[in-house]
Amino acid sequence: MSREPKPLRKANRRGAARLAAVQALYQMDIAATPLHEILAEFESHWIGREVEGEQYLPAEAGFFREIVNGVVAGQRKLDPLVDQALAASWPLKRVEAILRSVLRAGAWELDQRRDIPARVVVSEYVDVAHAFVDRDETGMVNAVLDEVARRLRAAEFDPAPQA
Repeated sequence: MSREPKPLRKANRRGAARLAAVQALYQMDIAATPLHEILAEFESHWIGREVEGEQYLPAEAGFFREIVNGVVAGQRKLDPLVDQALAASWPLKRVEAILRSVLRAGAWELDQRRDIPARVVVSEYVDVAHAFVDRDETGMVNAVLDEVARRLRAAEFDPAPQA
């Protein structure tokens, strides 16, 4: 399966930062690239530039760094959150590397960026997943991140009290 992203439906600087962060996390996962190297490589060679004929969108660099650093620093907390949302017979370590990166980044943002509505975070990472995988797999991303969101931000999903 190719790891080259399909065209994004919504091209915005934060969306581009999320996509780049997932790509960077994926590269760190499969190639064991150190954090400082991956940040330098993406910021100087990928974000907002043409690479191998693909035009990468301008991204909000600070947000990109925040996601990548946050996932790396919080992985011991994030992985159990995602594992709990996955089926018991399918732990995170068995999930394909690109999907692990999407789920970790989405879980980090749900946990740490309370200023961004949970439904927006889930939707954005489903869009990111669409860049790499088929519809069935994006459905799994949606279900897992929705479950993580409901655990971390239950108040955003509870119906408002009736007057």
